[in-house]
Amino acid sequence: MRNLRLRSTPIPGTRDRYTGVEFNLGFHVTHYDLDFDYKVAPNRLEATATLTLSTWRELNHLSLDLTSGLTVRRVEASNGFGIKRYRHHGGKLHVTFDQFVPVDTELQLTIRYGGSPRPRRTAWGLLGWEELDNGALTANQPNGAPSWFPCDDTPDEKATYSFNVRADRGFVAVTNTTARPMATYLATVQVGQFHRVALGRNTVAWLPPRTQVGDLNKQQAMLDYFETVFGPYPFEDYQVVVHEDELEIPLEAQALSIFGVNHLQGNERLIAHELAHQWFGNSLGIAQWEDIWLNEGFACYAEWLWADVSGQMPIDASVRTHYAKLTPMGFNLKDPGARDMFDDRVYKRGAITLHALRRKAGDPAFFAAVRDYTARGAHGVVEPFDLVNAFARQGVAVDDVIDAWVNHPELPECP
Repeated sequence: MRNLRLRSTPIPGTRDRYTGVEFNLGFHVTHYDLDFDYKVAPNRLEATATLTLSTWRELNHLSLDLTSGLTVRRVEASNGFGIKRYRHHGGKLHVTFDQFVPVDTELQLTIRYGGSPRPRRTAWGLLGWEELDNGALTANQPNGAPSWFPCDDTPDEKATYSFNVRADRGFVAVTNTTARPMATYLATVQVGQFHRVALGRNTVAWLPPRTQVGDLNKQQAMLDYFETVFGPYPFEDYQVVVHEDELEIPLEAQALSIFGVNHLQGNERLIAHELAHQWFGNSLGIAQWEDIWLNEGFACYAEWLWADVSGQMPIDASVRTHYAKLTPMGFNLKDPGARDMFDDRVYKRGAITLHALRRKAGDPAFFAAVRDYTARGAHGVVEPFDLVNAFARQGVAVDDVIDAWVNHPELPECP
């Protein structure tokens, strides 16, 4: 299933305003096949990535994102196209063909590479492949994926993935192979000494030795509840990986979330938050990073919905509590900028924006619009107008709410 809405093609040489990544033009990656041999103790990766490409313009060269910490050893193309040369420099793998590749051509590019993967240093900290005391994890958002595989690293370019990962004896590699298209930042490999615990009909936890499920025992009940308000769970199943290391924050990938052992007690809200991202951020991807409030606003609102339905705190009390903590912003939700895209005010103001929409529409129309929004945008990319249109189909005009809460920095009255 291909996502038909792609970004407006930028002019050559332009970069993502948030990540600074230069766009890779002329093709779409439709599938990534990633074959890894990983040695845990030396943190050594030997890999083959086979990318299926579809060209949307004639080209004789292309670029992919791959950090310089890995060494490219060989590049080959299928369908009779030869590789004239390749160059790996400055976080880009540049490939030149021995002839022009016509428009609408499908071919496979096989890249053999290896080395000691390490996270890349970004404005948001170290991102990507992270070596742990007893394993490894990947945490990509927004631009860490090239630290471990060659890719077109932009959020609206979704593809399908298959993984074949071999780790040392005694270690388990958990991946998120799924038939549904996925953004690069949501692909993941988790390596550790895990055992598998079934949590319910379609939820699984991977736990370190002698570790209990803790608050994850509520995982299936959360998923079942979210299906009633957000619509059917969008993937085949849901996995949670728990590392024996303490992690600063949980991390979401597609159909999988990552926690540290420190998150297993007293953190129901974080469990709910990462689960909600499976609808908002993973199934419904964003077209550009400036719209991140669509992901984080819904995930935070899901925390409050769960607190309400589970009897911990009424939804209005959650809204009032977090509204009282909001401080003035020098930016808009509409386009917070790279520095502030992960600011907690983006998350909480986004959630309160949804509550303002709920108060405007009323509960029946609000939840009908949300389910319509998730159904129509499933496994594609969305923008704010998609949410506005979902309310319009319920007969509710919400442009005034969006304008006040999203387009201006001033704080409206608490809904």
